[in-house]
Amino acid sequence: MIRLPLWILGALLLGGIVHLSTVLAMPEAATQDAYSRLARMSPVNAVVQLSAPNAQDATMPFMDPAFAVAVCRYDLSAGSLKLSAPVSQAYTSVTFYTRNSVAYYAINDRAAGRRAIELDLMTPVQHAQMPEEEDVTAADRLIIESPTRRGLIVLRALAPEPGLMAMARRALAGAQCRSEPPPQ
Repeated sequence: MIRLPLWILGALLLGGIVHLSTVLAMPEAATQDAYSRLARMSPVNAVVQLSAPNAQDATMPFMDPAFAVAVCRYDLSAGSLKLSAPVSQAYTSVTFYTRNSVAYYAINDRAAGRRAIELDLMTPVQHAQMPEEEDVTAADRLIIESPTRRGLIVLRALAPEPGLMAMARRALAGAQCRSEPPPQ
């Protein structure tokens, strides 16, 4: 009589282990992740605007049609990266992802407190090799350390009304993502 509940408990436990390991393995096994999809349409260390999503086609899943979106695929092998993005009138955000789609940093226009979001992206090793400048404070220069050499930067500008989408796209058109040579 006690065997049936033990078998059921064992089956549930085994099913839970298989389910959990499958969910944890999916990001590594996926071949059509965001980085792979964008590799076909965007060069490395350059900002590219994505087309607006529609019912039949979207570059990335779950894209919000109220946002203009631009991406920068980065590679820090040759040196650090300088990102500059003007803010839109409504709302602008910048999110950083590793090659495996793990978000590790985000900033928006309210946190930047300026007319543009400007920052340096580098690996911890590149950051350690930077010469210390006494007259530059953390408020003057925002430095983000990337846990990986390759990844994605996603820039979003809100268009609160459909007629303001052109304004949001113009704001993202001024964004730059360029490689900086290592310090000498």
